Amino acid sequence: MYKGKEGQWAFFLHRLSGLALLAYLLLHTFSIGSVMLGEKFYMSIHEVYGFFLFRLGLIGVAGAVAYHAFNGIRIILMDFTDWGVKIQRQLWYGVLVLAVVATGVAAVYNLPRIFDKDPLSKHHTSSPVIARAVR
Repeated sequence: MYKGKEGQWAFFLHRLSGLALLAYLLLHTFSIGSVMLGEKFYMSIHEVYGFFLFRLGLIGVAGAVAYHAFNGIRIILMDFTDWGVKIQRQLWYGVLVLAVVATGVAAVYNLPRIFDKDPLSKHHTSSPVIARAVR
C-alpha cells in the first residue's frame, strides 16, 4: 500500500525528472537537426524558444538535472553500501536541499536571459556556422 513516504516520493520524482530530461533531449535533438532543413526553418524553431515559458523552462531543466543526478548518487549509495539504506531518508532530504540550491543558482544565472526583451538578438542571428551547415 502506498503511504507517501520519502522513498516513494524519491522514486516518483526520479522517474518524473528522467522523463522530463528525455523530453528535453528529444526536443534538443530535433532542434539541432533542423539545421539540415535550412536556416529559415532552424531560425523559426529558435524563435519559438524565445517565448517566455521556454526560457523559464531552462530553470526546470536545471532542476531536473540536479535532482536526477543527486538522487542517482543516493541510489548508488543505497545499493553499494551497508549504511546507505539505513540513512536513505536523510540522504533524500540532502538530495532535495542540493537540488533546490542548484536550481536557485541556475535561476539566478539565467534570470537576465529569461527576462530579456529580445532573447534571440544576441544569440542565433545568421550565424556563419549555420550558413556553412546548410550548404
